[in-house]
Amino acid sequence: MTAPHPRHRRALAIPAGLAVAASLAFLPGTPAAAAPATAAAPSAAADATSLSYVVNVSHGHRPSATVRRAIAKAGGTIVTSYDRIGVIVVHSANPDFARTVRKVRGVQSAGATRTAPLPSAATTDTGAPRVLGGKELTAAKAEAQAAGGQDPLEPLQWDLPAIKADKAHEKSLGSEKVTVAVIDTGVDDTHPDIAPNFDRAASVNCVAGKPDTTDGAWRPSAAESPHGTHVAGEIAAAKNGIGMTGVAPGVKVAGIKVGNPDGFFYTEAVVCGFMWAAEHGVDVTNNSYYTDPWYFNCKDDPDQKALVEAVSRASRYAEKKGAVNVAAAGNENYDLSSDEITDPSSPNDTTPGDRVVDPSECLDIPTQLPGVVTVAATGAKGLKSSFSNHGLGVIDIAAPGGDSTAYQTPAPPATSGLILGTLPGGKWGYMAGTSMASPHVAGVAALIKSTHPHASPAMVKALLYAEADATPCTKPYDIDGDGKVDAVCEGSKNRNGFYGWGMADALDAVSW
Repeated sequence: MTAPHPRHRRALAIPAGLAVAASLAFLPGTPAAAAPATAAAPSAAADATSLSYVVNVSHGHRPSATVRRAIAKAGGTIVTSYDRIGVIVVHSANPDFARTVRKVRGVQSAGATRTAPLPSAATTDTGAPRVLGGKELTAAKAEAQAAGGQDPLEPLQWDLPAIKADKAHEKSLGSEKVTVAVIDTGVDDTHPDIAPNFDRAASVNCVAGKPDTTDGAWRPSAAESPHGTHVAGEIAAAKNGIGMTGVAPGVKVAGIKVGNPDGFFYTEAVVCGFMWAAEHGVDVTNNSYYTDPWYFNCKDDPDQKALVEAVSRASRYAEKKGAVNVAAAGNENYDLSSDEITDPSSPNDTTPGDRVVDPSECLDIPTQLPGVVTVAATGAKGLKSSFSNHGLGVIDIAAPGGDSTAYQTPAPPATSGLILGTLPGGKWGYMAGTSMASPHVAGVAALIKSTHPHASPAMVKALLYAEADATPCTKPYDIDGDGKVDAVCEGSKNRNGFYGWGMADALDAVSW
């Protein structure tokens, strides 16, 4: 069953513009209303006709005088330059800026990171997460007391035993020397389940394309999406007797805010996020989004080619500096290994239109970039989630991302087929999507790094795949029971298009 196509993709609980690979994948019974977000204030460096650009040059040195003069002559203002990877962030109101600069000696590629002038004008969530009510909290606490040794909300977390995280916690909660960065919409570090494990030194606001280290700049405002806070709790909510338990409740978690107040994840912010993680000792990054405004970035388009190159350079640099990059596969039930896909949602910051793309040439970034761990979602019955993208050779691993309770019902005492997580303001609530699957894998990667502190990113990924529980194709896959096949799985038990190398295994991560 192909999920309905809202204007913007992975936003199951995300309104117009939020490319978050996750929240609420338009599941039956999912609430559809959300409060509108407040529009972003214009930056001092931009006017109503300015666009943001990335200009890619040779890495390792400052931009040459020739390039800098050419940028200025073409009407551009340099915002910042990531010299180690040769990516320059520029603002310009000249509609011919990119075309002009591409002709300059020393410029390898250049492109606009958006199609709408600064600032963009969308909202955040299309559907709010379902907040846990008082009766549910009371019932969950009673269950936890009966079970003993559990956090109060852990009985509602069917996803933890699905990856054997409950058993893993009997051996290890993970090391406080390991940090997972949540590159997302911001993290509320004042939440009682996040505060004990929060790494302030590795947290930052990258929305403008350069680091803002103001204290608390990494937090979402009241009008912004709770997505990043939910993801952070899934990874590292402390086992402290207060609320829920993360996959790796003993590791540190950082917030790298790259989603702007309108809910867009633009290239300059994503590049800044990876570079900050690289330079601040981050061991794992979680990326539950796609880089706006293009769902797929086609290399035969000069603008989109430049965006792929910029984010590729940044993610490769982060891995070179020791980070394992984990990303959500997306929520459209697309076969990413097919010959062609119709993309109806790009560009999502102005007026999208249908276009047919080859997903091997037009990439969803960062999830389809080389070296990135691509994560598919499963529901409470262990089957591919109804919305999860898939594809042989594209999906690396699977993990719980939730699904409609009507499709995959969890065993009691859990009552919801969605994923429980932390929400700003000291709350907890349910969301679903590949955005929720990716942090489970990031948490398992953090446990592997805790067990093998000297392991390189390549070794952590090798262990992640080797320790996964091989899961055969679901054939036929008729998740809604209407007698029609909703997706086709290709491959063997040991590696296939639905589950990759298999279901992530937290117990093995702390046992080897």
